[in-house]
Amino acid sequence: MAGFWNRPEETARAIRDGWLHTGDVAVMDADGYFRIVDRMKDMVLVSGFNVYPNEIEDVIARMDEVLEVGVIGVPDAKSGEAVRAYVVPLADGLTEEAVRAHCRKHLTDYKVPKTIEIRRELPKTPIGKILRRELRAEYARGQEPR
Repeated sequence: MAGFWNRPEETARAIRDGWLHTGDVAVMDADGYFRIVDRMKDMVLVSGFNVYPNEIEDVIARMDEVLEVGVIGVPDAKSGEAVRAYVVPLADGLTEEAVRAHCRKHLTDYKVPKTIEIRRELPKTPIGKILRRELRAEYARGQEPR
């Protein structure tokens, strides 16, 4: 790739020392295969620990009562950032406590969402991908300064 069309600043951020920095985070398994786990800009830093929203979303999505889920990091005075989950249930009756209890069974403590919002829908692209940036912007608009 030579760069982004008419966007030299973006090109300079993405191509450094001849390498294309995509912003994807990958892990290598024992056999040497790589798997993309998330995006750097979506990673949540909780008390110095990297938390990938996809991991938390996958755990919550395994609940029979959940239709869809989005996870973001939000500012937290104690830990720097905290995990916040937005959950769309299949039917009424799903509680924050039930989601948190499920997460405690399957996740390390610092990955368990500190806050959970049950809602009717999530912002999505035209092809149905959940827009975490919209969730972050929505959160930022609704919060009092800390």
